[in-house]
Amino acid sequence: MTAPFPSRAQEEWRYADLDALKPVWEQVAEPVTLTVAAGENLEEMWLPVADDVQLRRVQLALGQQASARIFALNAAPVYGRIELEVSLSAGAEFELFAANIGTGLSTNEIVTRVRHLQPDGRSLQVIRSVLGGKAAGSYLGKVEVARGAQQTDAEQSVKAMLLDRGATANCKPELEIYADDVKCAHGATVGELDPVQLFYAQSRGLPPEEARALLLEGFVMGLCEGASDGDAIRTAARDALRRVV
Repeated sequence: MTAPFPSRAQEEWRYADLDALKPVWEQVAEPVTLTVAAGENLEEMWLPVADDVQLRRVQLALGQQASARIFALNAAPVYGRIELEVSLSAGAEFELFAANIGTGLSTNEIVTRVRHLQPDGRSLQVIRSVLGGKAAGSYLGKVEVARGAQQTDAEQSVKAMLLDRGATANCKPELEIYADDVKCAHGATVGELDPVQLFYAQSRGLPPEEARALLLEGFVMGLCEGASDGDAIRTAARDALRRVV
């Protein structure tokens, strides 16, 4: 049964390009369910495909002492959305390293809901966006800490780089905490390329576009550190960044 088509009245779809999504909704509406058993580890890499509209919806359940690490690049040319719901049992660990890269009129979104259900869980979300033209990039991320989920350690780091005045970044990290012995933090910044660094790179003989690309690589590529096969996502990110600059 196909899920009901979303509406902008729903907060998690507030910035979505619903007109672009409508033709493909029935094909990809149902989320994929992944389960990591107690004590097991999972690492996945989500790369762009050739489609103009790309939607990935995943529900991830982590058993006790399980861990999952996801590296994701969201660079669809029209509309791209990564939607991820994670539940953590006792002692579980989850890490997400993801980037929105958009240009032209593209809309790229990363929407997460991380639920710490039991004690001693850890989650880290690091999101970077590079947006040019009139592109819009969004991160909507909610971390929930249940009653009794003591010793939870949760962090969200969100940064966006705007390359043109017409580009838009929407950042909404959110915490909902019902336990009193936790360590939870979030931060969001939106900025532009540092003109001093850009001047320095150009003064060393780099053309303006190459100088911009080099600085943007430094902004994004740190997400790939620690990946088992980081070359694939680094190559895809470089290709996407070249289109932006």
